[in-house]
Amino acid sequence: MRILVVNVNTTQSITDAIGAQAASAASPGTEIVPLTPFFGAESVEGNYESHLAAIAVMERVRAYPEPFDAVIQAGYGEHGREGLQELLDVPVVDITEAAASTAQFLGRRYSVVTTLDRTVPLIEERLEVAGLSARCASVRASGLAVLELERDEGAAVDAIVEQAARAVEDDRAEVICLGCGGMAGLAEQVVERTGVPVVDGVSAAVTIAESLVRLGLSTSKVRTYARPRPKRIVNWPPPAA
Repeated sequence: MRILVVNVNTTQSITDAIGAQAASAASPGTEIVPLTPFFGAESVEGNYESHLAAIAVMERVRAYPEPFDAVIQAGYGEHGREGLQELLDVPVVDITEAAASTAQFLGRRYSVVTTLDRTVPLIEERLEVAGLSARCASVRASGLAVLELERDEGAAVDAIVEQAARAVEDDRAEVICLGCGGMAGLAEQVVERTGVPVVDGVSAAVTIAESLVRLGLSTSKVRTYARPRPKRIVNWPPPAA
């Protein structure tokens, strides 16, 4: 089984971390292929960058030359999953939905701890679209930018733990979701300091993708995610500036 794990930003070190986390969660015989988009922002922290990343991820997957069995979109709260589902005949799993759906098996209510406050509405909207918001106690911001997560892991864990503890105490959350692909690999440290289950979206997405492949299941093509209709697309890729 081969699973493509696509970072939504263009920072290679984040792709490497996501790939390592995905590989650690994969079953024997599953090949994890981490991919970095050809274009886009170095970190995704707003609507413009998210929509740009959606196109970049789709184009990166379309350019992959070998067969694959599933795709993981490794950006929390980002756009584009629906487009991938239209384009592909294999399962597509988004880490936002993978984390939240997994959390619901572990407790009555879950909270998400993410990066900057400006990303909170994006995550709330994506959970609403996915039908996963009813049991979400809160989405909390750690105040850290995406690129800060890898510069000082200790400070990142401290900030995440602080908000996770507030989610448990103030928002009555029973499970915490790590709300950024760049937080891959931090779950164990957060568990140790909060005492509640902590779901890493990358790991959850790998497990879900493997299960769908083994069950022989993929996205329905009856209506919502039918393949795009053949038509002429003008000036794509866009001409160089």
